[in-house]
Amino acid sequence: MKGDYQDLVDEISALLGAPATLENRDFRLIAFGAHDSDDDLAMDPVRTRSILTRQSTAAVRSWFEGFGIARATGPVRIPAAPDAGVFRGRICLPVRFRGIVQGYVWLLDQEPGAPGPEPAALDAAMEVAQRIGVLLAEEAKAGADLSREFQAVLTAGRGWQQDMAVAALRAALGPGGDGLHAAVCVVPWPGEAPASVPGAAAVCVVPGRGGAGEAGDAPTAGPAGGGPALAVLLRLRSTDALAPALTAVARLLPRTADPAAAGAAGAGTAGPRAKAAAGAGAAARAAGAAGSAGTAPAGPSGGALRMTAGVADPVRGLAELPAAWEQAVAAARAAVAEPRLGPVAQWSQIGPYRLLAGLASDPVDDPAARALLAPAHRELARTAEVFLDCAGQAGRAAAALGIHRQTLYYRLGRVEQLTGLDLDAGEDRLLLHMALKASRLA
Repeated sequence: MKGDYQDLVDEISALLGAPATLENRDFRLIAFGAHDSDDDLAMDPVRTRSILTRQSTAAVRSWFEGFGIARATGPVRIPAAPDAGVFRGRICLPVRFRGIVQGYVWLLDQEPGAPGPEPAALDAAMEVAQRIGVLLAEEAKAGADLSREFQAVLTAGRGWQQDMAVAALRAALGPGGDGLHAAVCVVPWPGEAPASVPGAAAVCVVPGRGGAGEAGDAPTAGPAGGGPALAVLLRLRSTDALAPALTAVARLLPRTADPAAAGAAGAGTAGPRAKAAAGAGAAARAAGAAGSAGTAPAGPSGGALRMTAGVADPVRGLAELPAAWEQAVAAARAAVAEPRLGPVAQWSQIGPYRLLAGLASDPVDDPAARALLAPAHRELARTAEVFLDCAGQAGRAAAALGIHRQTLYYRLGRVEQLTGLDLDAGEDRLLLHMALKASRLA
């Protein structure tokens, strides 16, 4: 199943001469067409929020469903309602499969008095919507049917239990189980798994670990000390074509409310598939521009939690899936620790965190670094980390910190006093550098 929703949405846009968006039945955005109009009314609050946050509010959903779109079998015209944030009317094409609604294609209607799409064009667009319905139904069925088997692989203890779980998932996937896959971890994940993820073979929610594990605990459960994580098993076409996978992952994250970033992300998904295949690096940069904590779930203090995603190296078959999940969890944790890596981080690009994530499943409490990592010494800890990041080059470190060299030397002296380490000794530098980096993963 290719799940080429963007191509199908672009096809509908071409048929009707209007930018189209595709949402699943839960009003979560799946794909949208390019929009280059200067008409300010076209990007009304409802459409802007849908594109930026990849979802609509419960109130918006209820308002649109009031026009009978969930029961309709053909196009539904919805008039403009400025009070509701809908400045332009909509045309809704219900996406159905075997009589069950799977989602909706939305188009901007013409201005009052202007001729709308021809009936023949609408009929052709509905045929495309039916093809989308088949894809959505198949992916939703696959994700729902395999969520239990997928979760069992990720939570089983090492040994025969894990081997049996992998065998069960392989049998459920059939021949597709021998293909290329990438494991993805999204944290923190509130609520249930999404109804569908383009290109996914299986989706499930994995509970977080409570910190240090007892002997026999599942080594491949969710992130240590964190909340639930979303696990996604993505199908790949080749090991060097990660761009579609990274695009699918980015769509699971909230989008920034920055118009420039939103415009860049929209341009990246609006064109043919060839644009998405420009390379994994470009896709990762696009994902970084698109994702933010703008609409992330609230944290304990009322602020927004930052959602991140980790993508493991591709694996063929399922034997290495548990190890790939550990890579995905580590990459997601690294994206939290180092914002420059995220919000979508690839295992192959997280550098020292590949090692540190495996070592620092519990909070770091090395005696040498304990005092330095106290809240009262945050500036000294940052100074030491930047100095070590700069390979001990005082000039580079001072410039990066924006301080005079003498100030840097004074701070480094204080670091040595607090830690009892000698920053001229290689092993002492290594210990401190590891402790500082690992503390970010706590």
